[in-house]
Amino acid sequence: MSKSILKEAFEIDSTLDACFTGGTIHWSKNGKYMFCKKYGAISVVSIEKGFTIKSFGETENQEDLDEVNCFALNNDDSHILAHCKSGLFKLWNIEENKLIKIWKSIHNGPVTNISYLNDHLMASGGSDGCIRLWDIQHQACLKLFKGIQGVISVLAFHPYKENLLFGAGDDTKIYGWDSDTGQQKILLKGHISKVTSLSFHVNGINLVSSGRDRVIILWDITTATAIRTLAVYEVIEGAFIVPYNTSLLSNVIKPEADSIYVATAGEKGLVTLWDITKCKQIYTQESSLITASKENGLSITHLLYNEAINNFAVVSADHNIIIYSMETFGCIKQIAGYLDSVLDITYVGEQDSHIAVASNSSDIKLYELNSMNCQLLCGHTDIVLSLATTLANRQLLISTSKDNSIRVWFLDKETKIMACIASAVKHTAAVGCVCISQLSAKFFVSASQDSCLKFWSLPENLSNSSDQINIESTYTVSAHTKDINSVAVSLNDEFIATGSQDKTAKLWSANNLQLIGTFNGHRKGVWCVRFSPIDKVLLTTSADCTIKIWSLHDLTCLKTFQGHESSVLKAEFMSRGMQLVTSGADGLIKIWCIKTSECTLTMTKHEDRVWGLTVSKDEKYIISGGSDSLLIVWKDATEEKKARIIKEKERIVLEEQKLANLLQANELTNALKIALELERPFQVLKIVEGILKKDKNDLQTTISGLTPSCKQVLLRSASKWNTNSKNAEAAQTVINVLISEMEMEDMKSTGLLSFLEGMIPYTERHFKRVTEHLKDIHSITYTINRMKPHVVICKTNKIGNSN
Repeated sequence: MSKSILKEAFEIDSTLDACFTGGTIHWSKNGKYMFCKKYGAISVVSIEKGFTIKSFGETENQEDLDEVNCFALNNDDSHILAHCKSGLFKLWNIEENKLIKIWKSIHNGPVTNISYLNDHLMASGGSDGCIRLWDIQHQACLKLFKGIQGVISVLAFHPYKENLLFGAGDDTKIYGWDSDTGQQKILLKGHISKVTSLSFHVNGINLVSSGRDRVIILWDITTATAIRTLAVYEVIEGAFIVPYNTSLLSNVIKPEADSIYVATAGEKGLVTLWDITKCKQIYTQESSLITASKENGLSITHLLYNEAINNFAVVSADHNIIIYSMETFGCIKQIAGYLDSVLDITYVGEQDSHIAVASNSSDIKLYELNSMNCQLLCGHTDIVLSLATTLANRQLLISTSKDNSIRVWFLDKETKIMACIASAVKHTAAVGCVCISQLSAKFFVSASQDSCLKFWSLPENLSNSSDQINIESTYTVSAHTKDINSVAVSLNDEFIATGSQDKTAKLWSANNLQLIGTFNGHRKGVWCVRFSPIDKVLLTTSADCTIKIWSLHDLTCLKTFQGHESSVLKAEFMSRGMQLVTSGADGLIKIWCIKTSECTLTMTKHEDRVWGLTVSKDEKYIISGGSDSLLIVWKDATEEKKARIIKEKERIVLEEQKLANLLQANELTNALKIALELERPFQVLKIVEGILKKDKNDLQTTISGLTPSCKQVLLRSASKWNTNSKNAEAAQTVINVLISEMEMEDMKSTGLLSFLEGMIPYTERHFKRVTEHLKDIHSITYTINRMKPHVVICKTNKIGNSN
């Protein structure tokens, strides 16, 4: 067996962040992008890639963010216009990602809706009940439309009659104005609750509106009368008229020329098709990837249609975006807009092709790693708490939830679709953790807040069949006195370990759940337990910030690792049991060497608790997820790091040889550049002194020809020389030249001002010493000059006496 290489470096390979956190969402005309509101900014999501490719309004510091209230795309998707919390309109060029215009909105409060007429005119509706028409080019308000009471909920220009502007507010009436004259032309009364959408027919006469009063209404806008009122028996959040020439459910209906078909979606989580002229339901989805809402809640918040690609999209209340074909009603793409808190992660599928994520939701998100396409696994009715898979069968996934249930899922190799093949409700409280047998996937164990540990049998030859299999609980024991946080099965399927909030871990026999022993030593609750893949030891992590390794023979503690500053939530063995990877409530992920008990690497990217941590089968990747809604893929960069070190050493050897040759040839200017690149401050000093001996002007010319990075190194080197009075002359000469060469802004951005501040005390000391020295010289000179007349007189007298 080949020797395992210890991991020394990990780099971020990719990051899956939120792309939609609720609020306004628009679909580009070509159907390739979704423009979503994200944490007060605007993100552009590639439907093909499934993640954000561009952002507008984002800032590095969250406190400086001018939060977007609402936004709209112009008619050719070239510009985004947004209203922000500051009360300003902001216009961005999408292609250049550039803010091009800003102006004040005048509205008394936030703007809730924006609608474009053309590239020059747009309308804004606010919480003040006012609608304003704007000249975008001159940022001028042209007209004010009044009449609506309360917050503007819907605002739209008629696409086939450009001079008509429609709006609705809290008074449930639909108003229509002539945008040229500003006069109210239409008033539609029929809804008794908030109007949620308006959809215009191509004939220019008919309008369909939906509302939370559980009806959709077909209007004739020429006579301002309701032609049909259709009860749909659910709160409707979105509706659109299906174009007549659309390929629509060819196997179900034959479109009729005199019929108007409307698609609706709302609290039931299903998209339904209606013939509103005949007041009948044509088709409804048999099942949905969106869970039906609870009482007084929302299930679908947006329903969007894209005519260019004949697809429609539904947006769920928990920020998932699901795209369907209008022709077949089949799901084309699923995008998880917001992960929320990631509670658990595990690899699934052959060659670790997928990851399953439990993220504070009743749905499990299954990502295909190659495309990041997301499949929502629906079935649980409350938050999913734990996920488990096994090396014996990577197509098998087991999930547990707050709904007290356990579900078994199976991934089909061909279709890459995962389906639930079994479920059971035997626990009396939330099931917090689960683990599958490692050797042959014949059983799994689960633990719950009811303090019970259950042993379940699994049948052989599991498959993704339509008939659900039966799973039974074989053994049940009351394992701990408090909540059980973690459960693990040894690699030989002989032992089971549990960790609990009662500060203990326990070892059980996998044959009949007989207690073998208890591990006592942690001062707080145990968060995670793991068996070593090689040695007969057990790993435990705790809220007391420590990690311990215990002997399975005598249940004694062999090692204690300290380094995390808060609870250690998750841990996994790596490198054939020679290393550990741990994650904590401090947001840090640490790699430990078991032999030395030292932390060899700390990875810092998460800003909150890291609950989810999983290692790929080949140990080339680690995936972490936490309460900060980040899912990070870390790649093993040990080999790359070693290759970079070797390459750097070779480069340094070559550069040193080149430097020696230049010094031998007395080519000091070129030698200075290489010495600066190698960052050898005292070798640089010798070269500078050599240049000064030749000519001071040569030094200034040489420094002028240096790159900005070399000048920075030279300034840092000069600050070191300046600490010694012997080198003060060379240091002060170089500093004087550099200050005249470098801009103050460059010094601020590169942090060199701190070096200048540090040089001031030494420079003052040198100045004082030189001043005192000059005083002494002038004193000696003065004394000598004063002595000269006396010497002449003495000599003269001596000559006279001799005569």
